[in-house]
Amino acid sequence: MISEAFPKRILGSGTAAMTVSAIGFGAMGTTYHRGAAPEKKSLLSLFARAVELGCTFFDTAAVYGPFTNELLVGEALEPFRNHVQIATKFGHCIHADGSHQSGELDSSPAAIRRSCEASLKRLRSETIDLFYQHRFDPKVPIEEVAGVVADLIREGKVQHFGLCEVSPEIICRAHAVCPLTAVQNEYHLMWRIPEDTLFPTLNKLGIGLVPYSPLNRGMLGGEITHNTKFAAKNDNRAALPRFLEPNLSGNLKLVDVLERFGRPRGLTASQTALAWLLAKAPSIVPIPGTTKQTHLEENLAAAQRSLNSLEVSELEAAAAEVPILGDRYPTLEKSQVWAA
Repeated sequence: MISEAFPKRILGSGTAAMTVSAIGFGAMGTTYHRGAAPEKKSLLSLFARAVELGCTFFDTAAVYGPFTNELLVGEALEPFRNHVQIATKFGHCIHADGSHQSGELDSSPAAIRRSCEASLKRLRSETIDLFYQHRFDPKVPIEEVAGVVADLIREGKVQHFGLCEVSPEIICRAHAVCPLTAVQNEYHLMWRIPEDTLFPTLNKLGIGLVPYSPLNRGMLGGEITHNTKFAAKNDNRAALPRFLEPNLSGNLKLVDVLERFGRPRGLTASQTALAWLLAKAPSIVPIPGTTKQTHLEENLAAAQRSLNSLEVSELEAAAAEVPILGDRYPTLEKSQVWAA
């Protein structure tokens, strides 16, 4: 039985509008960048439970694996395909042997079409609900990229167009060719830069925002401590400055803020962080990820809770007292943001 009562939101506007669950599911961490993956049976059950609870919006990408994440999502959601929307991404250069080096990009028209066809097969789908350019490729004019996606939309292979981690200028140029439904960007209480850099443009053009890592890769969920060890293999947090000591211990003070604020309101730290995001704008749809059913249920329950403007101000004032230590990514990666 699939819940029909789960809150919905609209990404985009006009012909680009897309109705989705108010909180989506970021699938990346089920197989990629978060350590050893659980057995497939438990992950298939996790996706089924998300759909049962009313989550209809699932996010993956070709580069996650590569390919293994799309394959999992395709298998898990095939029984529910008529009830859910799947977002995936193109633009990374993935070699024939499946290898990929950070910073290698390819958004040439031929590559976009190859990526679309391959993703459709892996996702066991006839159409991609939301097709993001994963990272801006400076070698290919964004107008050319948007034109190819517009063609794919006309052909029915793609339903909506999105961009990830781009500037307002690129957003405007792409949107003029093919209306954008959403921009995906890191955004949470530890990274509020998009409020100044992106919000004005997104609001003006009627484009939705999909915050990835809305719990900052689990840090804001309350279970990571200064003793937490991240696997050197397949867990990028082991190299992210904010997760390294002494930065980690200082940053975890923000979790204390979330817990103090949320506890009297019946909210956990993660629910407080997600409720804050939902309160920032009606066109925001966060996509937290997890491999645990308890966390899935906890995260999705945040869609049923709302914060008023006074509560938002109170939380932001308390959070502002905690200095954020360390950059989002290692210094060498700043020019090319990691694939989430």
